[in-house]
Amino acid sequence: MSDNCIFCKIAAGQIPSNKVYEDEEVIAFHDINPIANVHFLIVPKLHVESLLSAEPQHLPMLGKLLALAPKLAREQGLGEGFRTMINTGAKGGQSVFHLHLHVFGGGGKAESMMAQLIH
Repeated sequence: MSDNCIFCKIAAGQIPSNKVYEDEEVIAFHDINPIANVHFLIVPKLHVESLLSAEPQHLPMLGKLLALAPKLAREQGLGEGFRTMINTGAKGGQSVFHLHLHVFGGGGKAESMMAQLIH
């Protein structure tokens, strides 16, 4: 755990969150600034700063994040489809420096923005 990391504090129960899922290794909770009607984060409890910091020993944790995404997305009403995103590093848009996977869908700002980019 990193003392100054908000996600470490959420994982430790020091800061409340609107939880979607939790086990010994991972916590998932709704984003406080959603960009879609459904927007949650899947966060490993182990503090890994970013995907750039991931190492071979993190492969099981990385696989777990990706395997949980469709399961939790279905449970949150996104059974028809959803988007995932991992911002990596400051130049990659990461603002909380604890690895996390965004899962979002169901309409909202994200879909509007993506539709404009595609067309």
